[in-house]
Amino acid sequence: MRIVHLVNSLEPGGMENGVCNIANGLASRKFDTHVACLERRGSFAERLSGSVHVLGKSGGFSPRAVFNLACLLLRLRPAVLHTHNLGPLIYANLATLGGRTCRIIHGEHAQLAPWEREQRRIRQRHRLYRGCRAIHTVSRGQVDDLVRHGFAHEKIRSIPNGVDTVRFTPGDRSEAKRALGLPENEPVVGLVARFGPYKRHDALIAARPDAQLLFVGSGGSEEARIRQLAEGNARLHFTGFRRDPETCYRAMDLLAIPSINEGMSNAALEAMSCGVAALGNLGCGLDEIITSGENGVIADLTQPAELAREISALLAKPSELVDIGRRARMTVETRFSITAMLDAYEQLYRPARDGNS
Repeated sequence: MRIVHLVNSLEPGGMENGVCNIANGLASRKFDTHVACLERRGSFAERLSGSVHVLGKSGGFSPRAVFNLACLLLRLRPAVLHTHNLGPLIYANLATLGGRTCRIIHGEHAQLAPWEREQRRIRQRHRLYRGCRAIHTVSRGQVDDLVRHGFAHEKIRSIPNGVDTVRFTPGDRSEAKRALGLPENEPVVGLVARFGPYKRHDALIAARPDAQLLFVGSGGSEEARIRQLAEGNARLHFTGFRRDPETCYRAMDLLAIPSINEGMSNAALEAMSCGVAALGNLGCGLDEIITSGENGVIADLTQPAELAREISALLAKPSELVDIGRRARMTVETRFSITAMLDAYEQLYRPARDGNS
C-alpha cells in the first residue's frame, strides 16, 4: 500500500519525528511510503527508509508547489495522501480537487493556536475538512478542542504518539553527562524542542533553577533571541540538533515542558521511556500521559516563579525523582509503545487499502 505524507519539511520537530516513525515502522508491513516536502528536505530525511520529494515552495503561496504535488500524485498514485497540519492540507486540497483525485487523511499535531481560532480560519478549516476521509489528532484533548469549535465529531479520532522503547532506554546518568561535557555532581534540567514561540525556553531561563540547563534542538523563530538571552550564562548548554537524543535524556535529572501549546509531547514520552521524570504545564495533552505525582508532574507553569518553585521542589527529592522515572518507563512500555501506534495508523489506512471510503 502506497502512502504519501505531505509536510512543510523534515527539519527536526515532534511532528516530523512522528512521520519518520510511522514511515519506517510500516515499511516492514508492506507499506511503500513517500514524503513530499513543500519547502525543503530537512535533516530528518536521512532517517527515512522511504523516498523524499521536494515541491519547491518558497515565500508565500506557491502555485508551482500545487502543480508539482498534483504531478507527483499522478505519477505515484498513492492510496492515501496524509497531510500534517494546516499548510499542507491547503496544498493537498488544491492539488486533489478537494480530495476527488486522491483520498486525503489529515493529521493535527497541536492544539489550535490563537490565530487559528479566528472565525475566518475556522471557516477555512471547515471547508478543507470536507475533502478529508478522516482526521486524526495525537491526543483526546485536541479532539475536544476541535469539537468545541464545531468540527464534525464522527470524522475525528485520536491516535496517541508512540515511542521506540528499545532505542529510548534508561542508561548511566554520569556517563551521559560526561559525554555532553556536563558536571557530574550537579542536577541537569533539560528542554527538548525547536525554538518556537510556544515552547517558552525564555521562561526556563528566567526561572533560574539551581541546576545545569540543557537545551536540545535547533531551528525556529526564537532561536537567535534565546541564544542572546543565554549569553554569559555558564550553566546553560545548547546541544543543537543531535542524532542521539537518548544520550541527552539520560543526562537529565528532570525534563521541563513549560510549553503552552502541545498535542502530545514526543519529548515527554522519550524522556519517560529513558526513565526520566517530566514536569509539564497544564492543558498541553500531558494529562493523557502523566498522572501527576506518580509518573511525572503537571503544574501551572505560567510564570517563571512557579516554574522555578516546581523544579526546586522536585530536585530537592532525588530519590523520589528516580521512583517517578521508573514508573514513567513502565507507563510508556504499557500504553505508548510504537507498535500500538503503528497498529492504529494501519487501521486508519485500511479502508483505503480495501477500496472503501
